[in-house]
Amino acid sequence: MIDISVLYTGLETPSTPHRYGREITQIDPPEYQRMRRARSAKERRPIVVWNLTRTCNLKCQHCYTDSENRKYEGELSTEECKAVLDDLAAFRVPAVLFSGGEPLSRKDIFELAAYARSLGLHVVLSTNGTLITPEVARKLKDLQFAYVGISLDSAFPEVHDRFRGMEGAYERTMKGFRNCVDVEQKVGLRLTLTRETCENLDHIFDLIEREGIHRACFYHLCPSGRGKDLYRMDPEQSRQAIETILERTRDLNERGKNVEILTVDNHCDGIFLQQKMEREGHPRAGQVKEMLEWNGGARYSSGVGISNIDFDGDVHADQFSMFRSFGNVRDRPFSEIWQDTSNEIMAGLKERLDHLQGRCAECRHVTRCGGGLRARAEVVTGNPWAPDPGCYLSDEEISA
Repeated sequence: MIDISVLYTGLETPSTPHRYGREITQIDPPEYQRMRRARSAKERRPIVVWNLTRTCNLKCQHCYTDSENRKYEGELSTEECKAVLDDLAAFRVPAVLFSGGEPLSRKDIFELAAYARSLGLHVVLSTNGTLITPEVARKLKDLQFAYVGISLDSAFPEVHDRFRGMEGAYERTMKGFRNCVDVEQKVGLRLTLTRETCENLDHIFDLIEREGIHRACFYHLCPSGRGKDLYRMDPEQSRQAIETILERTRDLNERGKNVEILTVDNHCDGIFLQQKMEREGHPRAGQVKEMLEWNGGARYSSGVGISNIDFDGDVHADQFSMFRSFGNVRDRPFSEIWQDTSNEIMAGLKERLDHLQGRCAECRHVTRCGGGLRARAEVVTGNPWAPDPGCYLSDEEISA
C-alpha cells in the first residue's frame, strides 16, 4: 500500500508506525485501531488476508476468487479457524483481514471476530457492504473491528450494479456505508482501477466527502479469477488516475478533511508521487523518499509483509497468488509455513531483489518500489520475476 495521505499531506494514521516506522504524535486512536511499530520493514510479521469463505451473494466481474452464491465444500470449520487464530496471535501478526467471497455470509463470522479480539488481534473486514444492516453495523462496532472496507465500483448505480452482477447492489452497498457511519464505525471505500472505473474518480471523491467516509483504497487490477477478462489501464490512463487521486487527496487535506487515501498493488505509485513532490519543490520530498526507502515497497510485501489464507486453508504469498500454495494450515501452523524457505519461490520473495529481471532489476528506484506485484507479472508472463506489466513509469523516469 502507498499511503497517499501520509506521504503527500503529512496526515498521521493508526497504521503509520507499521507502514513507515514512525510513531504517531498528533492523533490518539483507540487501542484496537493501532498497528504496532516494527523495527524494520523486513522484520515485519505479515498482515493476513483470510478468505474465510468463497460464498458470495454477488457475482462481480473482477472477483479474484471467482465466487458465486452457493455453498462450497471443504472450508475451514469454526474450531479450525480458532486454532489458526491462536497461531496468528502467538506469531504476533499485525492484522487479520477477514475477506471472502463475502465474509458476512459465514454464520460464525462474529464468533470468530470476538475470539480474535480476545487474543488481542487487530481485526479488519473486507465486504461488499450489502449485508450491513444497522444491527450488523452496531455489532461490528461493538466487536471493535479496526476498519471495515466496503467495495464500490462507481458513483453511478448502473455501473456499480453491472460490475457486481446484481440490480440494486449500489443502493444496498450505500446503506452499508451509511449504517457504519451512523454508529461511528470506521469505514472505507475500496475500488479497483480499470479503464472504466478510472473515468469517474472525481465523482467517487465527491461521494467520499458527501457520505462522510473515513478512508479509501484504490486497487490496481491484478488479472486473476474473473478479473483476468478485464482490461488493465494503459500507462497514460494509470498516470491520469493517480494524478487525480493525488490532487483530490491534497484538496481534501487543505480543506481540513482528514480522509485516509491509499493506493494498492502498484508500488510505482510511490515513485510517481516522490517525483511529483520533487518537481513541486515540496518541503517534505526528501522525507518522503526516506519513508519509501524504509518501507521498501513490494520488496517487503507479498511473501513478507502480506500473506493469504484461502477458504480451504491453503497459504499463499497474497490473495492474487492462489495458483501456488506453500502449505495448508490443517497440516502445519501458518507461522511454520510462512517461515519455511525450502520452497524456492517463497525464498525468492523474501530476497526478491536478487531475482528481479528486465526493467525492474535495472530501475534506479528498485529499493523503494521493490519490483511491483509479482502475482501480476507471473499471471501475465508466466515468469514470477519478470517486470511488472502494471508499471507505468517511462524508461527515462527509471533509468540511472
